[in-house]
Amino acid sequence: MLLSRHTRRREFIGLLGCAAAWPLAARAQQPTVGFLDNRSPSTLPDFVAGWLKGLRETGFVDGKNIAIEYRWAEGHSERLPALAADLVRRKVDVIVATGAAAPVAKAATSTTPIVFVVGSDPVSTSLVASLNRPSGNATGASLLTSPVLAKRLELLHELVPGAIIMGALINSSNPNTSSDPKQLQIAAKALGIELRILGASYEQEIDDAFASAIQQQVGALLISADTFFDARRNQLISLAGRAALPACYSNRVYVVAGGLLSYGEDREESYHQAGIYVGRILKGEKPADLPVMQPTKFELAINLKTARALGVTIPGTILVRADAVIE
Repeated sequence: MLLSRHTRRREFIGLLGCAAAWPLAARAQQPTVGFLDNRSPSTLPDFVAGWLKGLRETGFVDGKNIAIEYRWAEGHSERLPALAADLVRRKVDVIVATGAAAPVAKAATSTTPIVFVVGSDPVSTSLVASLNRPSGNATGASLLTSPVLAKRLELLHELVPGAIIMGALINSSNPNTSSDPKQLQIAAKALGIELRILGASYEQEIDDAFASAIQQQVGALLISADTFFDARRNQLISLAGRAALPACYSNRVYVVAGGLLSYGEDREESYHQAGIYVGRILKGEKPADLPVMQPTKFELAINLKTARALGVTIPGTILVRADAVIE
């Protein structure tokens, strides 16, 4: 399984190179798709490979009959408005916007079609009027990350039953996660544990949050789903290892990179479906007529090497349910 993902990573890098080398005159006659993301390319090659696969399935191949303009904010959300405005100014045919980039793209244009991949409820954040009938210029996939928070906390409690105090790291500046602390506190009460909410919106605040977790004798940590954290994945995993702190993350990418445990939707499939939507829009369909997609598959991933390094024994009840086990 891992070999195929590494192969897709190489294909992704190769596709970027092809796009850069393709003659400008030829590209100018092709439809152009803008890709706007708050992270850096190195943090999500599998996800990008997923949406490129969706494009191919609808007949569009980057560097052959379509051009792609990538815009990466490199973890700096303040750059997103200028990047979105640049894509609009270039008159791209469709904008793919993920996470925090989605509302920025929506604010930048009311006419250019937008295909989003977000973890929040797109109705409550005004991206669409309704899931079944988006009605505006945007549609896409909602990962519905908030409803699985309680399940992640439950798994963490099952993994480290002796931890009576747990922590939850949340991006305190992200309005899409404003309801997460309340949901987590309800779940913690049901499990009979104390929960410390730790906030981080800047790189230094992540270090401070881990220092606070150690000071408060937190025995296990849940990392909220957030593109800000995705962009600092290695920092989070390194800090958790140094603190010998068992942590549960939002998706398998963290576990592949050395994180202990993850539970969440199959994000690669969501990006794949987003790629199909882009192709359908390029062929003439309207975003308003394409219902917002929701995940149907959730996956549990475990890194046994990290577990051994932390001195954590993975219960058999978790191992038998795992979709991916990394030795």
